[in-house]
Amino acid sequence: MESHWKELPLERALTFIEPGPVVLVTTFDGKRNNVMTISWTMAIDFDRHIVLTTGSWNYSFGALMERRECVVCIPPADMIETVVRIGDVSGADTDKFRRFGLTALPAATVAAPLIDGCMACLECRVVDHVEPYGFVVLEVMRVVENTACRDRRMVHAVGDGTFVADGERYDCRALMADKLPPGL
Repeated sequence: MESHWKELPLERALTFIEPGPVVLVTTFDGKRNNVMTISWTMAIDFDRHIVLTTGSWNYSFGALMERRECVVCIPPADMIETVVRIGDVSGADTDKFRRFGLTALPAATVAAPLIDGCMACLECRVVDHVEPYGFVVLEVMRVVENTACRDRRMVHAVGDGTFVADGERYDCRALMADKLPPGL
């Protein structure tokens, strides 16, 4: 009997375990807004903490660490080409809001802007930085949802230059009722 299992190179591991959705992270350095695409994000508890991975290789990292705040915007799948293109240019020499036609909206708790057209935005403060791994731990201060956004599919990076848009939901709340915190 032939096995249906095929050995893969170790580099392929991340293509099976990619975390949360691809996001647009906005920062404000005191003079202008910037935005970066981040594909490594995840929730780390039920108490408003999330983590993203970034470092000095991203121009926005300086403003993120200096100002200790950002907005994590969740773009819908219909923005995928813009999201990828944002990640292909540096804010050091490009006004990404102008170049990509993004509309900045004021946030309530941080100086960095929301991005109109995204399905939701999380206003965040930096609470920790685990430097060897580039983990930036954020506490969500405010969440807003764009009820006008019709495309509700989040984009997930596979890790090899391809992306998957989700959208189908499976309601297992009854099975998990004892694990969910109040309010969820």
